[in-house]
Amino acid sequence: MRRRIVLWLIVIAGLIVVLTHTGPAPGIFDAFSGSRAIWHMPRTGPPTVYLTYDDGPNAATTPDLLDVLARERVQATFFLIDRQITATTAPLVARMFADGHAVALHSDTRGDLLMSPSGFAQKLTTNADRIERLTGHRPIRAFRPHAGWRSATMYAGLRRIDYRLIGWGWMRWDWNWYRQRTPGATVARVMARIRPGDIVVMHDGDVYHPLVDQRHTVDATARLIPLLRANGFRFGRF
Repeated sequence: MRRRIVLWLIVIAGLIVVLTHTGPAPGIFDAFSGSRAIWHMPRTGPPTVYLTYDDGPNAATTPDLLDVLARERVQATFFLIDRQITATTAPLVARMFADGHAVALHSDTRGDLLMSPSGFAQKLTTNADRIERLTGHRPIRAFRPHAGWRSATMYAGLRRIDYRLIGWGWMRWDWNWYRQRTPGATVARVMARIRPGDIVVMHDGDVYHPLVDQRHTVDATARLIPLLRANGFRFGRF
C-alpha cells in the first residue's frame, strides 16, 4: 500500500510539473533558469507595457498592423515562425527592422519539448541565420515557445546560445476561450488587468491557418494604444 501511494504521488508530481509548463505562468523550470525566463518586466517610471505579436509574418494582416504601429509611433516585438517567412513576407520582416521593432523567434510545434539541447540550439541558430540572410538584420536573442509549452531541455538549449525565453502575462492576450477572437474581447481583457511591466501577446498570424487575415489584431491594437496612453502607459520592446 505504501509503495502504491508513493507511486501515485510521483505520478501526480509529474503531472503538476507538466501542467505548470504548458501555460503563461512561471514554473519550476523558469525559476531555475534565472534571468533566462522573462514573464514580466521590471516596473519602472513611467509605467511601461510591452506589445508582442505571434505567429507571423502574415501577408494579409502584418502590413496593416505595421501601419498602425507606425502611425502611433509605437515599437513592438514580433515573434516569427520560420515557415511563415517566404519570398512574399520577407519584405515585411525587413520593414519590422526598419521601423525599429524587435524581431524574435517563435515555434510552430510542441515537438521542441523533445529535442536535445544541442538540436534545439541549432534549430534556433539556423532560423536566425535565415532571417539575417533574407533581411540583412539578425533577430534579438529571444524565443517564445509554441503555446507556452517548455521543458528543461529547451532551457538548456537556450543557455548554449545565450537566448532568453519570453513569456507573457496571465490573461494579457487575445485568446477568446474557443470562440472567435474579437477586438472588443481583447481590449476589454487587457484593459481590465494591465499593470506596469506586463507583456501583452496578440496574433498577427495563425500557426494553423497562415493565410487567414487576423483583422481583429489590427483593430484591437488601434484601440488599445490610445487607451493605454490615456492611462499613463508607454510602450517598450525587447
